Amino acid sequence: MSGGEGLPQGVDPDKASVARMYDAMLGGQHNFAIDREAVAAFTAIDPQVRTLARANRAFLGRAVRFLVDAGVRQFIDLGSGIPTQGNVHEVAQAACPGARVVYVDSDPVAVAHSAALLADNPDTAIVDADIRRPADVLSSPQVRKLIDFDQPVAVLMITILHFIAPEENPAGIVAAFRDALPEDSWLALTHATNEDRPDTAAAVGKLYRSRATSPVTARSHGEILGLFDGFDLVDPGLVYVPLWRPDPDDDIPQNPSEYWVYAGVGRKRSADGGAGHTVSPSEAIPGTPPGPFA
Repeated sequence: MSGGEGLPQGVDPDKASVARMYDAMLGGQHNFAIDREAVAAFTAIDPQVRTLARANRAFLGRAVRFLVDAGVRQFIDLGSGIPTQGNVHEVAQAACPGARVVYVDSDPVAVAHSAALLADNPDTAIVDADIRRPADVLSSPQVRKLIDFDQPVAVLMITILHFIAPEENPAGIVAAFRDALPEDSWLALTHATNEDRPDTAAAVGKLYRSRATSPVTARSHGEILGLFDGFDLVDPGLVYVPLWRPDPDDDIPQNPSEYWVYAGVGRKRSADGGAGHTVSPSEAIPGTPPGPFA
């Protein structure tokens, strides 16, 4: 995509889109010159931004496989972005045919490409909605058709909440989705942090404010941990993204804080579950023997 010809309604080719920028970071083709220029500026701030994007995408795959192993058969992917390799339905349905996935995004290019990709898959759908309005997402025909709220649901918020400004109440948005979920449902999220690289986070925030469709608000470990209110984190807790249950052949970085995005997965606590804690794999998946994170 090199210009504005034939674009979906609502696309501004003169403003970098956060969805198209992420597509460019992952080596996708559904982005414009304006997006690639913004990614180049991002790379000048942090030369390993593409590595970080790939690590974030790899976490998504690991998390979805973990959730399928935990018995989840339905997913809501909020801020799902432009389809690329290893989409949620591809990972989930490879492990469990018939798993149902609803994608949610408000970017016109993301919605258009998702609709085309999913046209022949009856167990998936795309909702054109803003996650800042949870009621619109939860009441959409696609969600009502595919998601059974009497069974566990996994809500995925992968690099989306740092695009929610403080005044837009990110914790309240998470709580609205949490409260709609039955017990033993799940939340998986990744979120940019200013914990160990505050100068980088500040520079990236300035870049997105000036050049992209949404600003970035990096948050501390404690602030991100607070978004899991009502959920019990599984081991290893809230950690830098490459450290969350890496595959056996993954390279573990010597300086994980260079991957300045935290990742975590939590299970919704029962009404009488008491204070939050981190649960082991054997707790998280009934009948599963303790593994390396126990």
